[in-house]
Amino acid sequence: MGYLLSVTVLWAFSFSLIGVYLAGQVDPYFAVVTRIGLALLLFSPLLLRYRFAARLVWPVMAFGAVQLGVMYLFYYQSFLLLSVAEVLVFTIFTPLYITLLHDVLAKRFNPQFFVAALIAVLAAALMRYQSVSTDYWTGFAVVQGANICFALGQVGYKRLMARHPAIKQHQLFGWFYAGAALVALPAWLLLGSAQYPTTTLHWAVLLWLGLAASGLGYYGWNKGATQVTSGMLAVMNNALIPAGLLVNVIIWQRDTDLVRLSIGCAMIGFSIWLCRRPAGQGG
Repeated sequence: MGYLLSVTVLWAFSFSLIGVYLAGQVDPYFAVVTRIGLALLLFSPLLLRYRFAARLVWPVMAFGAVQLGVMYLFYYQSFLLLSVAEVLVFTIFTPLYITLLHDVLAKRFNPQFFVAALIAVLAAALMRYQSVSTDYWTGFAVVQGANICFALGQVGYKRLMARHPAIKQHQLFGWFYAGAALVALPAWLLLGSAQYPTTTLHWAVLLWLGLAASGLGYYGWNKGATQVTSGMLAVMNNALIPAGLLVNVIIWQRDTDLVRLSIGCAMIGFSIWLCRRPAGQGG
C-alpha cells in the first residue's frame, strides 16, 4: 500500500504538467518516446547486469508495451482532443476495468471488490465532473483505450509476479520499459512531427516525467500492485483524482468545490475499507 500511496503523490502533478506545459507545444509522440527512453536509461544498469529466462522477460516486455507504450500513445493524444478536466473525468472507469479483468482471468466474481470499484468511480465523478464539450466522443474513446491498456498491464503484471514471488522485481523491471520502447520508437518515427521542446521548461518537465513519474513511478506502482488485492488496486487507481485536485488548488490555485472534494475523498476511503482483507487471503 505504501508504494501505491507514494506513487499517487508523485503522479498527482503529471496531469497538470502535461496539460499546461506540453500539450499542443511538444509533439506527443516525441514526449512519449522521451519519457520511456529516460525511464529505460534509469533501469539500464540493472537490465544489463541481471539475466532472466525468456518466459519472464517476454511477458514483462508485453505488459510494458501495452501498459506504458500503447497507453501513452492514447493518453497524450487525448490532451489534444480534450481539456485536462475532461481527461480526468474519463479516466474514472479504470477501476471497473481492473476488477472485471482480474475476475475474468481468475474465473470468479468478487462482488465486494466490484462494489468498491464502482464507489470509487462515483467518487471520482463527483469530485471531477464538469460539463464536457459537445463533440467529445472521439476523446472519450481515446481515453478509454488508455484506461484499458493501463488496466491490462497492471492485472497481467500482478498475476505474473504472483506466480514468481521470489523474483526481485527491480532487477527485472527494465524489460518493462524495453517493451514500451518497442512501441513508442516506431510510433514516433512514423507519426511524429518536428514540434520539439523549445524552452528549458519543456525539457525540465520531460526530465521529471521521464525519470520520476515514469521511471520510478511505474516501477513503484506495479510493485505495489503485487502487494495488495485486486479490489484495493482498482480503488487506488482513482485516488489520483483527489490528489490531482489538491495539486491544482495548492500550486495552480484552480477553483475547486471543496465540499465535493471532501465527500469524494470520504467515498474513496470507504472503498478502501471495503477492500480490506484478512491476512492470508489472496486477491
